[in-house]
Parts: sequence; C-alpha cells; structure tokens
Amino acid sequence: QVQLVESGGGLVQAGGSLTLSCAASVRTFSNYNMAWFRQAPGKERDFVGGISRSGESTNYADSVKGRFTISRDNAKNMVYLKMNSLKPEDTAVYYCAARFAYSTIIVKSNYNYWGQGTQVTVSS
Repeated sequence: QVQLVESGGGLVQAGGSLTLSCAASVRTFSNYNMAWFRQAPGKERDFVGGISRSGESTNYADSVKGRFTISRDNAKNMVYLKMNSLKPEDTAVYYCAARFAYSTIIVKSNYNYWGQGTQVTVSS
C-alpha cells in the first residue's frame, strides 16, 4: 500500500514558478515509478510527467517540456515537480501518482496509487 500526500500548490502569476512536493508513505519507495497528473475544471486528468524508480529517466507531456522538471529523493520518499514559466492554462488540480516499477519505462496511465491533489492557479 502506498499513501501519497501533495503539497505546495497555490496562486501564482503568469510567468512565475512553483514547486510541488509529494510525500510517499511506503516501505520501499525506490520500487515505484512516480508521476504527476493534472485535471483542469471540466477536463480529463492528464499526464504531466513521470520519473523512474531511481530517477534515471523522465518523461514529460509536450505542453510542459522545457518548463517543468520532475525529481525525486528516495532517501526522503519524496518526489517534486518544479514548474517554471507558468501559464494560465497550467491551472489545475495536480496529483501525484505511483506505479510499481516493473521496468524504467515511464507509462502515462495505469497508476495504482494517487494523492488527494493540490490546487495550482495561475493568474494572467
């Protein structure tokens, strides 16, 4: 069982930066690939980016490439999403997700564990 708790959301102006954190309660965090998703009002939940179990691989949605960076600290059971050059269209609830890592390939679906989400609002 994996429990995930996100933090760090808030209100930021366009062009600004924000870093989200996700704390995982699990025995062996390094067994899990991690990802961030987001859901805007009236839209489906979309993959933002993911990181492999040891952090050697990352994968991002085209909409955030070059602006967002995912990292993890396996010693602290933490994963982060650094968001730069934020745009109003980045406004959404952001979710942290975990999937047992059968490989280092980062998939964009079929994650088993989810946090409760944290709201990010970007004003224009």
